[in-house]
Amino acid sequence: MTSLPYRPCVGIMLLNKDGKVWIGRRAVDRVVQQDEPGSWQMPQGGIDAGEDPLPAALRELEEETGISQVDVIGESDGWFSYDLPAHLLGKALKGKYCGQKQKWFAMRYLGSDDEIDLSQAEDDEFDAWRWEDAQVLPDLIIEFKRPVYEQVIEAFAHLTGK
Repeated sequence: MTSLPYRPCVGIMLLNKDGKVWIGRRAVDRVVQQDEPGSWQMPQGGIDAGEDPLPAALRELEEETGISQVDVIGESDGWFSYDLPAHLLGKALKGKYCGQKQKWFAMRYLGSDDEIDLSQAEDDEFDAWRWEDAQVLPDLIIEFKRPVYEQVIEAFAHLTGK
């Protein structure tokens, strides 16, 4: 049992016109290695002090992907949370949190693929990206985040056409 709090965070399910979801491969210096299970995820990030979730989601999306041309088409009713595995407590999330509680937003991408720019991120969050079917996302995310991804996919299933 830990007394650490959950980190307030946002997540974005970005959909293209075909109902596919944007996912990025976490850069090689991240927790998992490239092409290992768990190296792909949807954009997400922390909520700054005093910041509301939607502006945080729009900011994180642009910071990580260069994407700003979106319509917000959905919001999770509540917050989804995950706990870090014991071996990551005190290490991941700067050692300050036991996991994350996340507010999720669905957004429709209005731009073109050639406008997506991963190089502008300050910390090189992702080094590759692709559009993917929502149903396969839980198999691509790190295991301890899978239940959250399953909840997000269920919450936004009416938007993905599946």
